[in-house]
Amino acid sequence: VQLQASGGGLVQAGGSLRLSCAASGRTFSRSAMGWFRQTPGKEREFVAASGISWSGESTDYADSVKGRFTISRDNGKNTVYLQMNSLKPEDTAVYYCAAKAQLYSGTSQGGNEYDYWGQGTLVTVSS
Repeated sequence: VQLQASGGGLVQAGGSLRLSCAASGRTFSRSAMGWFRQTPGKEREFVAASGISWSGESTDYADSVKGRFTISRDNGKNTVYLQMNSLKPEDTAVYYCAAKAQLYSGTSQGGNEYDYWGQGTLVTVSS
């Protein structure tokens, strides 16, 4: 299984970027996929997740990105996206996508609940 993240780059504050994470090796249409980020010297932090449970689909966001970031998925392409708008310098980080192996388990904010990780893509927001 591989997760390939892309879409990072340099953007000015207030700008937008869209990250993509393409999965291969198995389908995640019935599993949660999420985004985390990390800056040097800090713990990895949860950003957003798209989950599937027996009651339906759901999304979850960190308070710091609510209203600015949107997670979406294209199950036909086995890909999850993170649309990031109104970017701030404090959003600068390496962004990682992750996926759960468990089916229908909903979203999770804990990184240790995800089984597969992408390689990371750097987002730099200049002031």
